[in-house]
Amino acid sequence: MRRGAALYSVLEFDPLCSRICCRHYDSSRMRRAPILYVKEIAYPIMAAFGIPANVLTASILYRGQCGLSRGITRYMVAMAMSDLFLIFFQVLLQGIYVHYTPDSYLRHTTVCPSYVYLRILTLDYSVWLTLSFTFDRFVSICCPKLRLTYCTDKTAAVVIVFLLPLSCLKYIPFYFMYEPRFNVDNVNWGCRHKPAYFTSIWWVAFSWMCTISLYLLPFVLTLLLNGLTVRDIIAASRVRRRLKGLEGKDAEVENRRKSIVLLFTVSGTTILLWTTGGVTYICTRITFNFVGSDLTSPSNIANEVGVLLIRLSSCANTCIYAMTQSRFRQESKNGIESFIRFIIKLTKRSRH
Repeated sequence: MRRGAALYSVLEFDPLCSRICCRHYDSSRMRRAPILYVKEIAYPIMAAFGIPANVLTASILYRGQCGLSRGITRYMVAMAMSDLFLIFFQVLLQGIYVHYTPDSYLRHTTVCPSYVYLRILTLDYSVWLTLSFTFDRFVSICCPKLRLTYCTDKTAAVVIVFLLPLSCLKYIPFYFMYEPRFNVDNVNWGCRHKPAYFTSIWWVAFSWMCTISLYLLPFVLTLLLNGLTVRDIIAASRVRRRLKGLEGKDAEVENRRKSIVLLFTVSGTTILLWTTGGVTYICTRITFNFVGSDLTSPSNIANEVGVLLIRLSSCANTCIYAMTQSRFRQESKNGIESFIRFIIKLTKRSRH
């Protein structure tokens, strides 16, 4: 495949159907799908914003000056770093690099399974970190007896470290489920599912395991934990008002309300941004109507929009912290000012 040819090729891994597709567009005969223009605009913006934003978020939270407990800080730093890797594999490599260099080394059959594995791994680790953070806040608010032993810095570190090898082990079969897609000059390119993937009971079971682990179980558990947390907060607030006979605002209730805003914004944003992709994925699993190469069909547009929103979630947490945490905003301001002063100082030295 030559560079600059009239045939426009795109290698896409679709996490909603767990495969890599080689999509071709003849610039002289076929009009490009509008969703491609959206992706070409959105992904560079995500990379330009998400990479420095997540690095800044992780560095600020790591300093521990935002008034949060050490356990929460550990979860947030881990979430920021997982979002950074998500941007690297999903946005930088897949959304930008592979899109503009269709004959890159990532298309080699020897590299392709590892590339797919790392991308699905970062997705899984990110979503389960969010769920772990949600569960930690649920225990802190709704389980006072368990809070002293579970909501600690040590427990947070153990959970964060344990989730990574668990995610790695779950998706090892990705290394064995692909075969070369085509051969050019005795070189294997791309990867596609082996025929046994669609017929073997073991591969079908693995496919549904991916569905449950990546979408169904985290989505259901996050909704359940948030619902139970809201119910407990409302009940506790009513009891407190009755005991104190307060008609106005209660400072303690107000503090509790502020402390859980972060929980609901983080988990709620994740649910909203993952819903489209999750629904599309589940529909393809149930109907076996896998995504094809026509990016103008409604099912493919829904798939591409779902993938776009999932990748957008890697940039959302920094905005959430900035909107909900006043100390984080102040630390961000101080960090940016320090960086600007450092650049000015270097500039002055270089001039002298």
